[in-house]
Amino acid sequence: MPDRTLEIDRVSKRYGEIVALDDVSFDVRAGELFGFVGSNGAGKTTTMRIALGVLAADSGEVRFDGDPITHQTRTHIGYMPEERGLYPKMKVLDQLVYLAELHGLTANEAHQSAENWISRLGLKDRRTDEVQKLSLGNQQRVQLAAALVHDPSVLVLDEPFSGLDPLAVDVMSEVLREKAATGVPVIFSSHQLDLVERLCDRVGIIRSGRLVACGTIQGLTSRATSHLVVTAPAAPPGWASNLPGVRIVSDQAGTVVLEIDAAADDQIVLATALSTGPVTEFSRRRRSLSDLFRDAVAERNPA
Repeated sequence: MPDRTLEIDRVSKRYGEIVALDDVSFDVRAGELFGFVGSNGAGKTTTMRIALGVLAADSGEVRFDGDPITHQTRTHIGYMPEERGLYPKMKVLDQLVYLAELHGLTANEAHQSAENWISRLGLKDRRTDEVQKLSLGNQQRVQLAAALVHDPSVLVLDEPFSGLDPLAVDVMSEVLREKAATGVPVIFSSHQLDLVERLCDRVGIIRSGRLVACGTIQGLTSRATSHLVVTAPAAPPGWASNLPGVRIVSDQAGTVVLEIDAAADDQIVLATALSTGPVTEFSRRRRSLSDLFRDAVAERNPA
């Protein structure tokens, strides 16, 4: 049985002196939603274009089902580019049928699939409209339909949630979950980190062409330095500054947020806080994907 895994294996790409990708490796497994995040220019789009064969890597290899990506493989990939690639004067239904036929569906199959996705994505009233006459949100829905209309074996989506209203975000999220549930590997990039955290099984963080973190949200956050929130109204400013394994992140109005190393003893922190008077809050704060992302960027661009 095929494993339907998309593998990015030690891929590098340069443009003259600019290193766009530096030995990037990760995989997207069958039935998995994989979030790919990074700052603008970090290398997300370049990685996706190389995965599709639109760009050639200087070194490394992209594989699907254990074999290198070929033209035949690419016909089974559903791709949604960040810069939308629709024909503006073509009608929605005609466009989707045309794209499905380009991917090898018969005319009848193409019409059935196009009508299915038009209905599924809430575009029935716009099926005979020209794409250029649609709102940006509806154009985004058509672009997603174009990526899905040929029943792809893998989905590669570049900023699919950009510009969508909350209802459209919910619809697209449900569609991506459904595709993953059928065994399709799904990779998408997004700057909406709360959405990535909510949807994805795993996430990769890329910075300046290098993959700096990859894993489950729970795995990445459990390894990260945790934050401790302590509210001690009578404590003087800086009361925690000399505690071992502790760094003050913020100290305002009696509430301090402390970055505490895994080896540090939080009971020492509590005892020190209590020595100043009452403590009304003492809690651990789980690191979010946004926290991890800021840490990754800060390591590269210290204040």
